[in-house]
This record gives sequence, structure tokens and C-alpha cells, in this order.
Amino acid sequence: MSTKGLLPQPITGEIDHLLATNDRARRNASTFRIIFGWVLLLTGTVFSIIRLLYAPARNDPLSNIPIDAAEILDKCRMLNVQPHTPANFYERKQSDRFQAGTNPTLITNATIWSGRLNGLEQFTGDVLLDGGIIRDIGDIDREFVARLDDLVTIDANGAWLSPGVVDMHSHLGVHSNPGLRGSSDGNSHHGPVLPVGPFISSLGRTILTVTQWMRALDGLNTHDDAYRLSVSGGVTTALVLPGSANAIGGQGLLIKLRPTTERSPTAMTLENPYSTNTSEYDPLHGLRWRQMKHACGENPGTLIGTRMDTTWAFRQAYDKARQIKNAQDAYCQKASTGKWDEIKDFPEDYQWEALVDVLRGRVKVHNHCYETVDLDDMVRITNEFKFSIAAFHHAHETYLVPSTLKSAYGHPPAVALFSTKARYKRESYRGSEFAPKILSENGLQVIMKSDHPVLDSRYLLYEAQIAHYFGLPPNLALAAVTSTPAEVIGEDHRIGFLKRGYDADVVLWDSHPLSLSATPKQVWIDGIPQIKVPHVVDKPAFLQNIPKTPDFEREARKTLEYDGLPPLLPNHTSEGTVVFTNVSHVYARKGDSIVEVLGLRRGHDNGIVQVQRGEIICMGEASTCLELNTTGKPTFVNLQGGSISPGLVTFGSNLGLEDIQGEPSTKDGLVPAPLISKVPAIVGGDGAIIRAADGLQFFTRHALLAYRSGITTGIVAPQSQGLLSGLSVAFSTGSEHRLKKGAVVQNVVAVHVAISHSDNLPSVSAQVAALRNLLLGNGEGELGYWFEKVTKGKLSLVVDVHSADAIASLIELKREIEGTTFHPLKLTLSGATESYLLPSEISDADIGVILRPIRSFPSSWEMKRISPGPPLSDGTALSTLLAHKVTVAVGAIDPSLARLTRFDVGWAALTAGISVSTEEVLALASVNVEKLLGVSGSQSGDLVATQSGGLLEFNSKVAAVISSRRGLVDIF
Repeated sequence: MSTKGLLPQPITGEIDHLLATNDRARRNASTFRIIFGWVLLLTGTVFSIIRLLYAPARNDPLSNIPIDAAEILDKCRMLNVQPHTPANFYERKQSDRFQAGTNPTLITNATIWSGRLNGLEQFTGDVLLDGGIIRDIGDIDREFVARLDDLVTIDANGAWLSPGVVDMHSHLGVHSNPGLRGSSDGNSHHGPVLPVGPFISSLGRTILTVTQWMRALDGLNTHDDAYRLSVSGGVTTALVLPGSANAIGGQGLLIKLRPTTERSPTAMTLENPYSTNTSEYDPLHGLRWRQMKHACGENPGTLIGTRMDTTWAFRQAYDKARQIKNAQDAYCQKASTGKWDEIKDFPEDYQWEALVDVLRGRVKVHNHCYETVDLDDMVRITNEFKFSIAAFHHAHETYLVPSTLKSAYGHPPAVALFSTKARYKRESYRGSEFAPKILSENGLQVIMKSDHPVLDSRYLLYEAQIAHYFGLPPNLALAAVTSTPAEVIGEDHRIGFLKRGYDADVVLWDSHPLSLSATPKQVWIDGIPQIKVPHVVDKPAFLQNIPKTPDFEREARKTLEYDGLPPLLPNHTSEGTVVFTNVSHVYARKGDSIVEVLGLRRGHDNGIVQVQRGEIICMGEASTCLELNTTGKPTFVNLQGGSISPGLVTFGSNLGLEDIQGEPSTKDGLVPAPLISKVPAIVGGDGAIIRAADGLQFFTRHALLAYRSGITTGIVAPQSQGLLSGLSVAFSTGSEHRLKKGAVVQNVVAVHVAISHSDNLPSVSAQVAALRNLLLGNGEGELGYWFEKVTKGKLSLVVDVHSADAIASLIELKREIEGTTFHPLKLTLSGATESYLLPSEISDADIGVILRPIRSFPSSWEMKRISPGPPLSDGTALSTLLAHKVTVAVGAIDPSLARLTRFDVGWAALTAGISVSTEEVLALASVNVEKLLGVSGSQSGDLVATQSGGLLEFNSKVAAVISSRRGLVDIF
């Protein structure tokens, strides 16, 4: 086989020279034949042949060229090839992911958000999907369309059309749902640096012995229930990453979420950088990006020790990778200049090749990193070893140090954030809802991510909506879940935008994507519709527009001024007279209901509400109220057309019993669990029941932020891992300590138990048996005393339960107990994911339900049968229960997200598909909670004043809390 064209010029030159020399030898042999005759000619010829074929000279260049020289030099050439879009990519008429039999689809009359021009381009037009790509957009060539067979035409009627949502931080398929022991593949627990070991600690001991090359591809579960749910939220592409237990956890996997005919992980992969079933690059299709997970701070510290250990692990790993890279470069330099006698085997190590590729700029590094010290460490490491970071993920303190990010090697990393979830561990304590706004103002790319299943990626768009509410411009908010992540992961040539030649990943929305409750009417992936029969809810017309949001400039400045921990106390507290002007509506409690007591046309500037010592003394026209005599100089608050509503009540999270979830010293802790271990006698032994009131923590940032968001009352039960939790307490979220007036709303609210499947607990049947025993009066001491109140109907029993089967057992148990005691049992189900499967039975048994979370999710097997709601099903758990006259309330599961309760109930009402009044929606998170748990409404009579809109509206902002029980008005 000829080597011409495969070897570099210096080597081919040497070969040509040798061949030329051999030609001269043959001409000389001909001369010798004439002079010396045929014998000498024959001898010379034979000698020449033997010399050339069997005995090359010692200094002959050909003698040192290895037989695989062409392959070696090709490998050297590939080392410096950068990821790139395949040649002629935009000339394609069909996607590489096209599925035969897919009909072309024409979407007409759509309001198109394309993602172009920094997310500012929007226009009305048509989109043609054909061959798995966007064949045309805008003004479509009708003659071409007319030639298409089996064309499907959809009239969007002006609805919004956007690119598919891209989730840049997900654990779909590796932390599967429902969660099962056999499908948890997110982390390796063998050491801090994977795949690049072994790691030798600074003390000289080996603390990592694994040598695997970790890839999410190798653990992807294609049967995860969450794929279908996430698609129904508009998610079309996800970057599935390993977990963060290791400093270097392995490689991520870019997938499309649609099921394929093959139904394999490889078939779901978007632009696999390798040839099929190997780890070699595929040069024919263009070198594609690899994605790698790094982590710093607390998570890898659980394996290594301190931040100093983690940073040393990174530096040692990268130094090893740099040594290999330098050796490869030196080898290839010698090979390319023909110095074959100076080199032997190509220097490589399979365990380290991925990290070497990071140094060659061919891997997108995604770095789980929260805190300033960790961010600074990683930035210094990038400059020491000359590689770039694609994005810092979680990154709660990035908004405090934008200049640090800008000093990273190569380019500033993007920042992938939650909108408001924070304070769940120390390094997230300074997280701010204003981070997206501040980062974007500093010119940094902002991305919203789910960290699924930490947040359900189905509602990733909600993260963008909340980021917009707190100040991120609308174009950047929508780009944060579409075009920006596509660019950062290196796929902006085919996803994240609506452009001719791009993948046909498209979402048609029922309202503007940034409006609360925006839901897909249809989702296309590779041009294939993903929802067989979409269930669509009619939305109010105003939701078709970009939502107007409040001005949070002052709050954002304060956040920076106080290094992420601004004061959360009210700006002003008045125990005198406060006059609210320009009030459009006033809603108030009336028994177990909420009623409108003042209603004026929006924009009417004469609506007045006059308050003295926290009590409304007058409402109506300005001329009427201001004639009243008041003590002292009144404080005026202009609500700008806003309203006054009952303060909301949150239940179900640990709000009030913890400040930082991951820090035991900031928490009340767990109560003794009698079905797991013996309760100490000093606590009360078998007769013990714990009161949450004794462990209340006031003035936590969670509570104060909830207070500033209209959540004036929190109800919390003791934290337990077993059947019995204890007695809940109702408290004021705005109080400084429990001795303040009105701080404790109700010392004992209800008795709380939980029925669930758990490794730590005996069977569900044993748990129900224990509950039966207590309800039949067999409890000792205080436990018996409080359960006697329950059986006599004087105290609510709240059971945290999800399974429909367990709920059915509780319904029968209620009947059994009532048949014995002849007293109605006040039973409330909390959590209640599968309660919608028994709506008639629950209603007939007069049982209440607190849905928490309101957005149901199959996180465990006993939550598997969720009611997904639109667009997957007609109606929701809420609408089903309300239709059967069940008293329903909404709860929370996360103290950092409790503050969003007003948006949770607004979302629930908009997606329910039934007519629900403002009063009924407000009741879901106020009087209904109080009724089901047993809180006296008169004791929880706080009101919340909002500017520029009602409490449930996206354009409003909480301006004040009117507290009759504390005799004051807090003004924000």
C-alpha cells in the first residue's frame, strides 16, 4: 500500500529520495552490463535486490518507520482538532434523527419567538417541519408545501411558538422516578476524582482506587416515568449529568427526550462524539463536544475532607493530565519530523484521556460550585492549567463576584441557577432571587436549570417565569431555558432556536411562555408530535402577553450592599394609623370562607382603607374615610390599584423548625420514633408525644422571606422518620421570638402521623394497626390524652399519606373508629398524591385533603399514579377533588419555596380547567388550611396589601402586612 499522501512532507521526501537513488542504481547496472558482460549484470542486479528488500543500511530512513506510521500520524492530527459542526450541515434535507413515517407538519398563524437577536425577535408567521428539521419559517413557500404528501396542518390562531426547552442540568434516567434502589445510578461512591484516578492524598495514602471512565450513558434508565412528564412541560433536550459526590464525577450525556423505536440510551443520544459502540472519535461526522461534571465545596468534601483537599485533588488530577498531554505533544512533534528512532509507544492512559481532552479544549466542563471561595479556587485552577469552564451550576454566590468569573481562563463561565431555592445548606445560604437579574446586568450568561429530580424538570419554565418576576428581562428569561443553554453546551447549531435547518424541536403554548401556568398545546421533537391527545385549558386573554412585573431595583441593591444577606425586617412598623390609597379590592375572612368586601374598578384612585392598630376602621371612598378622627399623623401607602387580601398560611415544610436543612445545629431535629426504637423514659416513654411549639425557631430567613411574600402564618409539625410526629403549632412568620405578642397563633393545632413505605419502618399494615390501637384509646400518658381528643372530634388528625391503597385503609379505619366512639373523626390527608383516585369515597367520609406539593410528581412508588393534568390529562387532582365537594388546601414541602405559595395556588387554579373564583383560590392557602388543621380563623386574621395588582397576580408586589393579632402594620 502506498504511503503517499498519508505521511508528512519530510518523510515522503526521504522516500522519494530513496526511490530516485534506486533508479540511478538501475541505470549504473545497465552500464556495467555493457562493460563487464551479462554475468556481472546479473550479479549486480541480484545484489541490489537483496540490499533493497532484505538488508537495508544502518542509516536508511525507511528502517525506522513503524508499520502503523499513518495511523499514528492521523492520531496526532486528531489531537488538535476542535469540536465543530459537520460540513454542509445546513444543506441537510433530513435530520440524522429522522424517523421514517413522520408526516410533514405546517404550523400556521403562530406568534413566533425564535431566540434570535438575543431573544428579542418575535413575529407572526408559519413554520414547516419536514424530515425532522425546520424546513422553512416565516413566509413559507406554498408551492413546495403543496408537493408534500400527508401534510398535517395546524392553525395556531396566534398562539406562541418557541424552541423546545433545554435543561442543562438534569439527572433524568440516572436518578429515576419513581425512585427505586435498583435504578439509582447518579453517583459513584468510590472516590473523589472520577474518571481520573488513582488519587494520592497529601498524606501519601491512596484514597481512590477506581479506574473506570464514568459516563451517564452507561447508567441511563430508558424507562424513567419522568421523560413523558418532562416532555409535557416543553422539555425536549436534557444534559444528563452524574451526581456531585465526586470532585470529577464523569461525563454527561445529551439526550432528546422522545422515545425512539430502538428505545436504547444510545438512540436517545444527541450527537454522540464517538463512533457507535466504541470510544473512538468519528471524524466523518465532525468532532462533537463531550460534557463533564466537576464539583467543589460541600458535596465532594463528604468523601475527601476539606475544601483544601478537594482543590488539591483537582490540581493533582490536572497536573497528571497535563503531563500526559505534554508527552503526547512531544511524541507527535517527533513523529511529524520523522524522528521515529527517538520514540516508542504513544503516551496515553485510558483512565486519563477524558481529562486530557479538557486541556485540549474539547470538553464542556460543568462545575457544581456555590460559594465565593470555591469559585475563586476553580477560576485559579483554570488559569493554572489553561482550560475553560462552560458553566458554574447552582452557583449561589456568583452574583456577588462577577469579576471573578470574568477572570476565568478563556471566557467567563455561564451561570446555571435555581430561581429561589436556597438556604438548604451553608454554601447556598446567600442565594438570592435577584441573582439572575444581577448576573445579566454584569454581562454574564444566565441559565435556569432543574437539577431534576431536585426540581421537577417538567416545570423548568416556571423557574424562568420566577426569574423574570424578580427582574430578569423577558428575552433573557426565555433564552435561559432555550437558546442560552443550547449555546453553552455547544449545540446552538441545531437546537435552542427556531431557524431554517434546525432540529424540529418546537413547542406550541397555550399562553405566553413566561405567563404563570403556561402549558404546551403540543410538543414536537424531531418533528414528531409527543402528546397523542393534548388536553388544553382556555386561559384568560391577558396571559397571552409578556407579564408585567414589579420593580425590585431597591431590593437588588440592598442584596449586594449586604453581601447577599440584606435585612428582611419591614422598612417601617406602625401601631398607629395607616391609610392605604388607590385600593381596588378588599377580601376578608368570613367564617370558613373568603368574601370580597370592597370592589372598585382597577385604576380607581379613590379607594381607601384606613387601619388603626392593625384593625380596619374604614374602607370605601376617600371622602368618607379621611373625615374620621385619627390619633397621630397617618402613614399613607399608595397601592397603585392593588388589593388587600387575607394573609396566606403555609403548611407541610419544616418552616419554623429549621434554618439550614443541611446544618444540624440550625434545626430542631428528629423526634423519637416509637415504631423504630424505644422512646427514652425521660421523654415520656410509650406515652410521649412531642410538641412542635417547644422547638420553634423565629426570625429564620425562610420565615421572613415568606412573610414578605404574603405568608403570615406557618403551621409546622415535629419532624419524624416514623409513624408518630406529634403536635403541630401555628406561628407568625414575621415575629422575632415566641414571647412577642401574637407570635404563637395556636400552641396546639393537630396530631400528626405518617403512613408510608420505608426501610426503617415496619409494614404499612403494622403502621395502620398502631394507629388503630391509639384511636381505640390504648395510648398511654400524654399520647393517650391527645388521641382521646382526636377520637372525640375535638382535635384534627392529620395523616401524611400518598398511596391510594393506604388512603382506602384510612377511610375504612375512620368508619371503624366512628362506629365505636360515635363521634365524627376530623381526618385530614396531607400529601395525598393519589387521593384523586378516590374522590367520592373521600367526600362521603368527610375527609379533607392538603395537596403537597400541588404539582404532583412520582418521586416514590406510592406516588406513581399521579394526576398529571394538562396537557396529558383532562383535569388535575385539585379539580377532581373540588368537583366532588372535598375541602382542599395547598401545602408546601420546601421551606425556601413556601414563599411562592401565592403563585402555587394561582397556577393550580389556572390549570385546573374549572371555573374557580378569586375568593376560592385564596381560600386554598388560607381558610381551608386553617379549617382542615383546626386553627381558629379569628386568631389568624392577618391581611396582606399588594401594589399594582392582587395577591395572586404576577405583576403585584407585597407592600404591607396588616396584623390585628399583633396590633400593627408592617410596611415593606
